[in-house]
This record gives sequence, structure tokens and C-alpha cells, in this order.
Amino acid sequence: MSAAWRGGWRQGLAYGGLGLPLAFVALPLYVILPNHYAAEFGIPLATLGALLLAARLLDAFVDPFIGRWVDGWFTQSVRRVLGFAAAAAVVLALGFRGLFFPPVDGGNALLAWCFALLAVTYLSFSVLTVLHQAWGARLGGDEGQRARIVSWREGLSLVGVLVASVLPSVAGLSVATVVFAVLLAGGVAWLARAPQPRIGAAALQPPSMTEPLRTPAFRQLLLIYLVNGVASAVPATLVLFFIRDRLQAPSFEPLFLASYFAAGALSMPLWVRAVSRFGLAPAWLGGMVLAVATFAWATLLGAGDVTGFVIVCIASGIALGADLSLPGALLAGVIQRAGHGERLEGGYFGWWNFATKLNLALAAGIALPLLGVFGYAPGAQDAGALRALTIAYCLLPCALKLLAAALLYGLWIRPRIESTPLKATS
Repeated sequence: MSAAWRGGWRQGLAYGGLGLPLAFVALPLYVILPNHYAAEFGIPLATLGALLLAARLLDAFVDPFIGRWVDGWFTQSVRRVLGFAAAAAVVLALGFRGLFFPPVDGGNALLAWCFALLAVTYLSFSVLTVLHQAWGARLGGDEGQRARIVSWREGLSLVGVLVASVLPSVAGLSVATVVFAVLLAGGVAWLARAPQPRIGAAALQPPSMTEPLRTPAFRQLLLIYLVNGVASAVPATLVLFFIRDRLQAPSFEPLFLASYFAAGALSMPLWVRAVSRFGLAPAWLGGMVLAVATFAWATLLGAGDVTGFVIVCIASGIALGADLSLPGALLAGVIQRAGHGERLEGGYFGWWNFATKLNLALAAGIALPLLGVFGYAPGAQDAGALRALTIAYCLLPCALKLLAAALLYGLWIRPRIESTPLKATS
């Protein structure tokens, strides 16, 4: 087992490597699976939507319980934690394969199979995700170290998204499921060679699952994270509509998406350097300001503005790097200062992941109905419909980002400046 975190690339890959297959599996589950079941098996979209929504709600609400389980595992031994990780990885790989290649081909049996496999796959995915996040938080360190740890995890996750966006269409779903299983096995093996997290002693009385919510700093950070997350999820939900109808450039979708995710991954070192100079919270505030400026400028784009939208994708991808690498590092600091280190990391990240999934649901629940109210439907080209699409894709995220920035400054940065004016805000 490796020693403490020293910041080298070998340690970064060893810890962050599991993020790649976890991100790899997320894209097919959320994007490819619905179309696959509709096209291959003729499942009505309404039925499929209800089934997917039920499975995702179940997944979101079980996250806080998963966090408590993970905290229990970390009171035993690293070997025990790795054993649970390996078991969850096997279940995830088998569930992922089984979803795309079911043994039944129609009727209620197929729907039951799909729901059961979705529940199992989401559960194992969430177990690995919370375990991975808690492992990183238990490595501790100052602001810079926490930012580097999270950046390795999230940067490799973006690489996983890029691979998942290309491989199924190039090599087919069968090959993609095999590659995923290999990457997942490699991720767990790399984790065994990563810096060792601290193992906490078992509490005489297990902490309440809601104990993290009793920490004022966590409630504040969670509120900021939730508002900012909805602001980021709205354009992610609407981007394909904007590309196809506002820009009329569907053939450039791969270029736009690749620019966005590549910029996010490549920007991670820049945000780590910003943290060392300005602190975690001010750097995150800078990312929010960049996102607002980017989407405000995107309102000027119209049909055929491919170059302009590539610039939007790159700039918003850089802002994404801040959203991915900095809030998790702030959370690790909250856990340390609350005295919950080596005890409740899983609990905190369970609620954190619940909020992450709630962001996606709220974004769809806000943006899509608003578009319908203001007269937009996919394929519409009249001026009113395109104006509604532009407002929802560009200006709504700006308003939400500005609210998140105000909350970050008012609830987090300003109180810490007033109490410790000479120290970096963490």
C-alpha cells in the first residue's frame, strides 16, 4: 500500500483512475440506453421514461444510506474497503452488460428485467462513487492538496466521458461493455496502489445518517452547490436543442461536445494553480463569473455560428473544470473542520451525490416545461420559439449562476474574510 499523498502523477493516476470507468458507464446509462430500448425492443417512450425516472429516484434517495455503509467499511481496514469495491465493480460490470443484452426480448418480462438491472447497476455505481470520494477526502491535506486530489478524480472522469461518447458508436455496444469491465477492474486495482486513507475507529454509537446536515457550513455549501449545479445542468439538458435548432449545426455536435469536455479536463491544473494563489472559494467564484460571461455572449449566436459556439464550449468547459474540482475540495475541508474526519466522509458524500442527482432532475423539471410554456418544440424555427430556447439555454443559467455566486460570496467568502482577513478562504 502506498504512503501518504505526495502529489506525483503516479499517485494521481492510482487514485483518480477509478473515475474514468465510473464516468464511462454514466453516459451510456443516461443517453444511449433509452434510445437502445426504444429502437431495439419497441418500448414506448412514455413507459421507458417512467421506468427510468423510478430507477433514478430510487438511486438518488439511497445515496445517504450508502454513505453510512461506506463510513462503516472505513472503520475496519483498507483491505476490507477494497473488497467491497471489488464486489461492487463485479456487480456493476455484469449489470451494465445485462442491461444492453437482456435474455428476454419483449413484454413485461423485459420491463421487469430492465428495472431490476437498472436498480442494481445504479446501486453498485453509487457505492463505488461514494467510496471513491470518501477515500479521497480521507487523504486530507491543505487547500492545494485537496484540489489536486479532486482534480485527478474529476479530470480522469472527463476522459471517461470522452471515451464513452466515441467507443459505442465506433466499436459497438458489445465491445464497449467489455472495455468498460476491463477499465473498471483496472480502476479498482489502481486504487489498491493509491495513497492509503486513514482508517477511523468504530464509534460506540453509529452516527445518525442526518448528522452531516446538522453542520451549518455543510448546509451552506450544499445550498450553493445545488443552485450552481442546476445552473450547470440546464444548458447540459438543452445543448442539443440549441445546436440543432438555434445554430442549425447538428453535424458539428461531436466537435462541440469534445471541445467542452476536453477543455474541462485540461483546465484542471489551471484551477489548482488558481487555488494556490487565491484560495478555493474565490477560485470557484471566478469559475462562476466565467460561465456567466460565456453564456451571456452565447445569446448573440445564430444559425451557422460554429466557430463562435466552439469558443463557448471551450470557455464553458474551463468553467466546468472549476465546478468539478473545487466544490468537492471545499467539502473535504468542511468535514475536517467539523471534526468528522475519519468518521463521516461517506455520510457527507452520500448527501452530496443526492444533491448532484437532484440537480439533473430539477434542471429538466425547470427548463423543459418553461420551453413548452413559451412555445418552443424541437425542430421549431419561428422567431418566438428560438427566442425562448435562447433564454432558457443562455439567460436562465446566467441568472442561476449569479444567484450561486451571490450565495457563495455572502454565505461563505465574506464571513471568512471578516473573521480571518489575512487567511485564504477555504
